[in-house]
Amino acid sequence: MTTLQPPVAARRRPAPAGVRKSRRSWTAWGFIGPFAAVFTLVFLAPVGYSVYLSLFRDRLIGGTAFVGLDNYQQALQDGQFWSSLARVSVFLAVQVPIMLGLALLVALALDSGRLYGKDFFRIAIFLPYAVPAVVATLMWGFMYGTRFGLVGDIEDTFGVPLPDPLSPDLVLASIGNIVTWEFVGYNMLIFYSALRVIPHSLYEAAEIDGAGQIRVVTAIKLPAIRGALVIATIFSVIGSFQLFNEPSILRNLAPNAITTDYTPNFYTYSLSFSGQQHNYSATVAIVMALITMVIAYVVQLRGMRKGA
Repeated sequence: MTTLQPPVAARRRPAPAGVRKSRRSWTAWGFIGPFAAVFTLVFLAPVGYSVYLSLFRDRLIGGTAFVGLDNYQQALQDGQFWSSLARVSVFLAVQVPIMLGLALLVALALDSGRLYGKDFFRIAIFLPYAVPAVVATLMWGFMYGTRFGLVGDIEDTFGVPLPDPLSPDLVLASIGNIVTWEFVGYNMLIFYSALRVIPHSLYEAAEIDGAGQIRVVTAIKLPAIRGALVIATIFSVIGSFQLFNEPSILRNLAPNAITTDYTPNFYTYSLSFSGQQHNYSATVAIVMALITMVIAYVVQLRGMRKGA
């Protein structure tokens, strides 16, 4: 009686575990390799080059010389840098709560189901975010003008003197108004998306218990979107410390109110492109990045603790 033998391919032994693991690792690198290459090229390389620049200084005699941490010591003693940092800190403390508060109110109103035409309002409120920051700043800047803009037209029409939004005392608030107009819709969308994924069983349980709308908001909705609140706050903190477009564009309309060191980013830009101090500019940028990273981490840590 003849015994049938299995095909040769079926008798092959499986590859050793080490070979299979090596194949899987190379497959994984094939997927993440393009991202890792782009990430290294556009993020790690510029950061490394900035750190390298910050360790040198251009001198009138001798050219570029290695100075170690002297640039960092100068930055920590730079009054212009700390003045600009204090200014954006005030901006952060006032503008961010107002912006996030308005965004949260709009998101809650849209999610309540009692607002007619909510699709129209959602698009209308989000639409300013689609306007480029340069265009939005120019638009608001010309409306702020007392000689050629909306403020000036109101004064001429009604004969009522209005405060100058581009004066040194009010220009920071005017910038805050522009930023709020731009990003309320963006943060509203984050909050609204988080509200839409809350389980309806929680609302049904609250209705059975006789909870009112305010109780539902405070006991269900706000705790459920705490993560979204933390994320939006971190984004807003980073955006506040990166404030650049608005003051740089409004400076042409308000040269006496906005100086070249009005914000840290504007100060860094002025040092590099106007003052030709590339090494010190890189130092200020790195110091500002470290400060931003620490504050953003503190905000995240506090949000996580409250969530716990």
